[in-house]
Amino acid sequence: MYSINEVAKICDMTAHTLRFYDKEGLLPFVGRNDAGNRVFTEQDVGLIKFICCLKNTGMPIKEIKLYIEKALEGENTAEMRRDMILKHRKEVQRQIDELKKSMTIIDLKVAFYDSYKVNFKRES
Repeated sequence: MYSINEVAKICDMTAHTLRFYDKEGLLPFVGRNDAGNRVFTEQDVGLIKFICCLKNTGMPIKEIKLYIEKALEGENTAEMRRDMILKHRKEVQRQIDELKKSMTIIDLKVAFYDSYKVNFKRES
């Protein structure tokens, strides 16, 4: 079992962020001890890492919450969850493609300035 501070450290986030996720309904699977403090299992930590992955790749909290709710319903929602993840994957791939295009333009601009710098040095 892990405390909220231990999980925060493991997942490279703050305890405040974990509390926020809990308040938003993303962590309904997390238990509490007799003192009322959140306690996390190894499985909880894995799911939190996945939640962070989805959040970091732009999935809205509302969709993450739906995914978690469906995951807690069990195997009968597996196909729906797979579809959600595939849809999100396509969006992430679209973003990657756009970033690659932008990187190409940036690289061209850097090359321009690099050649300008070489020409500038020759003139001096």
